Amino acid sequence: MAVLLTPHAEAKPDEPALTDERGSTTWRDLDARTGRLANALRALGLATGDAIAIHSGNRREYFELMCAAVHVGLRYVMVNWHWTADELRYVLEDSGARALFSEDAFGGVAREASEGLDLAARIAFGDPVEGFTAYEDFLATAEQEEIADPAMGYPMFYTSGTTGRPKGVSRTRTGVGAPIETATLLGEVFADVLKIPPNGRSLLAGPVYHSAQWLWSFMFLLVGRSVVIRRNFDPAETLRLIDEYAITNVHLVPTQFVRLLRLDEAARSAFDGSSLAVVWHGAAPCSPEVKRRMIDWLGPIVSEYYGSTEASVNSVITAPEWLDKPGSVGRPLPTTEVHVLREDGEPAAPGERGQIYFRYTSGDDVEYWGDEEKTRSVHRADGLFTTGDAGHLDEDGYLFLADRVIDMIISGGVNIYPAEIEGVLITHPAVRDVAVFGVPDEEFGEQVKAAVELTDGGSPSDALAAELIAHVRASLAGYKAPRSVDFVDAMPRTPTGKLYKRLLRAPYWETPAR
Repeated sequence: MAVLLTPHAEAKPDEPALTDERGSTTWRDLDARTGRLANALRALGLATGDAIAIHSGNRREYFELMCAAVHVGLRYVMVNWHWTADELRYVLEDSGARALFSEDAFGGVAREASEGLDLAARIAFGDPVEGFTAYEDFLATAEQEEIADPAMGYPMFYTSGTTGRPKGVSRTRTGVGAPIETATLLGEVFADVLKIPPNGRSLLAGPVYHSAQWLWSFMFLLVGRSVVIRRNFDPAETLRLIDEYAITNVHLVPTQFVRLLRLDEAARSAFDGSSLAVVWHGAAPCSPEVKRRMIDWLGPIVSEYYGSTEASVNSVITAPEWLDKPGSVGRPLPTTEVHVLREDGEPAAPGERGQIYFRYTSGDDVEYWGDEEKTRSVHRADGLFTTGDAGHLDEDGYLFLADRVIDMIISGGVNIYPAEIEGVLITHPAVRDVAVFGVPDEEFGEQVKAAVELTDGGSPSDALAAELIAHVRASLAGYKAPRSVDFVDAMPRTPTGKLYKRLLRAPYWETPAR
């Protein structure tokens, strides 16, 4: 059987481990199916360290496949299903994937991307896909449920490619090939740090290919917390699911907070929410006003983390701490050193802004798959690495973020951090989403520009633009207020909440002189 799942299958065999729109899988069945699937993967000739790619929306089969890969030492590459065939093919080749698992809904892209590649198998979830083996048929090729000589596999996430091709992120000392018990240790450590109840139930309300959504669902599944899975986020349905399934923990991003807060009063007042032990948010900056409103609504269970694909979870902060230290993302975890350095490389004083660097206390390190130059570019000679964020530590060791260094606006020699301005604009009732960035200015070098997506029924106008600029001036220094506003139909965000700000900024900087 599956080493990690068998204890839960024996303790609660008939309870649902996984639930999606199509039905449920019990712990007993998940244990058995994982065992057969693991042996089917090995029968393809896959060995410890080999890679498979998963190209699918959220569904139970996705989790079964991850469970199997974890038990036989595979790298499982979690592919963004929004990618084109060209982008998917690049990742298949770059990662060295030996097998591709896709979903019927994306079969055409998967078939085009994998045509001619030397793959041991192409397998499809759901309805038949030409040239692909049906998932259930593949599962049936192995009857043996016992997994001999298990070894831990681990995911390989690709960055979202906000600049250039996406890069695979891996670790130098942990992950693939470690003793299988390491997965349990990691899951229990994160469950303790992130306050997940022992018999908790997670709601997956974002794409599992995102590292945070994976952690907040799959890692807790491995240590006995069931998962309710949804393919897409719907704010009203999310409230209903929390009550219906007695959800104890959910990971959300700030744009989802905004959509929840804008539900009509009837939907919000009908929500009980008493099962919730903790609501986590991260992955993008959250407006302080939005966060206060969520705390007022849900109570002191709204917690925040700061992390990244490369650096996992760096710091956490509870609601009571945040109310005492508004704007902070918490104190660093014991597993991660956090350093704030000035431009000259010296440590910044408390309250002084600088670039944020990390080092794992375990001696582990981050690297970009097959790209030594990219790996070197984010490291200093002393081993500290950065993800490009800026911020400061206060006198109590609490970390505050300013913005990404690459997004910082320098106007007349003054540093302006877009996240601060975005946090004010999103509170205006006409604004659904917003991005702030720098555009050329002959006198000051750069000036502040805001791109705004309006709520339903909103109409772009010069008067509304002036109102939005005045809204910022009422809360922030005048030099931080946008000089102009662009109205856009839809903000270029990934489903995980990350903004492709370069797509908004680039047209203003395209002339050779820029």
